[in-house]
Amino acid sequence: MFRITHYLQQIDHPTPLKPARKPSGPVVIWNLIRRCNLTCKHCYSISADTHFKGELSTQEACTVMDDLKAFGVPVLILSGGEPLLRPDIFELARRAKSMGFYVGLSSNGTLIDEHNIAEIAAVGFDYVGVSLDGIGATHDKFRRKEGAFDLSLEGIRLCKAHGIKVGVRFTMTQDNASELPLLLDLVDREDIDKFYFSHLNYAGRGMKNRKDDAVFAATRDAMDLLFEHCLKNLRAGTPKDYVTGNNDADGVYLLHWLAKHYPTQQAHIAEMLQQWGGNSSGVNVANIDNLGIVHPDTMWWNYPLGSVRERPFSQIWPDVSDPLMAGLKSSPRPLKGRCAGCQHLAICGGNTRVRAWQLTGDFWAEDPACYLSDEEVGLSVPVPEEVSA
Repeated sequence: MFRITHYLQQIDHPTPLKPARKPSGPVVIWNLIRRCNLTCKHCYSISADTHFKGELSTQEACTVMDDLKAFGVPVLILSGGEPLLRPDIFELARRAKSMGFYVGLSSNGTLIDEHNIAEIAAVGFDYVGVSLDGIGATHDKFRRKEGAFDLSLEGIRLCKAHGIKVGVRFTMTQDNASELPLLLDLVDREDIDKFYFSHLNYAGRGMKNRKDDAVFAATRDAMDLLFEHCLKNLRAGTPKDYVTGNNDADGVYLLHWLAKHYPTQQAHIAEMLQQWGGNSSGVNVANIDNLGIVHPDTMWWNYPLGSVRERPFSQIWPDVSDPLMAGLKSSPRPLKGRCAGCQHLAICGGNTRVRAWQLTGDFWAEDPACYLSDEEVGLSVPVPEEVSA
């Protein structure tokens, strides 16, 4: 995750670089249930409104939770499918909070209503994230449900009214790129705490719809808009938490944006970006799916590392006998093509490996969604196709 606000606040109020903090364990995105009341176009878990057999029981989930806590996992993001469809969601969430985890809820928002908002608030979720794909009919088309936008917006408003930190997650494609300014206006108007801009990743339905992925020019325009909007909020005294995900080239792009607009702060923020280090799949970000299968992150659902029913997470995660995990945990990673020659590898970390694998069958091929030019990544001579493939 690339934290835009964290870096842009340094433009007007620079602070000394602090020593890097090593996380006690990975953030775990936990898909507790695969069932969902929607069938969204870009769903990575390919969910449906039906019961999926073999999901972890309440007791199994509690056993996993105990292991995660002992292993040093600081954050649990409870996701799905739609996690509010799981009958024991509040029991598990309360238990996680009582154990000291930072607990987030990742929802489509349509099931947050007057009947359950008091219980949601009573859990004490640290954050509730709601996905929106645009305004009104655009969102409804992506979610394949008429009225989904109004239901989700009402869920967001209920969270705000009950003092819950709430954010919007937006996955951009060329079909909804024009909605980004409208969503940023919505975030301002509704005083929403966080905006998560997700680049479309090639997984699940996202893989099937990669022909609809936003073109690179639109991606750059979107990043410019996010930087400008974030800085405007900071200078107006109404800061929001702007972050991006699924494309770690964003950090390098910020560096070039600073060179054009705020060159005196570029070197300082470059140090911060290098300390961040880019992609952390398989290192500081982990996924457990509804069946208890562990993955390097949520976009690797078709790459299992092991089952928590057979081996605890605390044994699966550090195991580098798997070639993918060995490479993800190595520094630098064994990259090829443009990524191998990139002069900003210390910032990006090689970007999202799952896209390279989906398109080439090679974990370490260059990321096809890097939207930076050869000049911007420091390649004076373009890499031949036969080398980069």
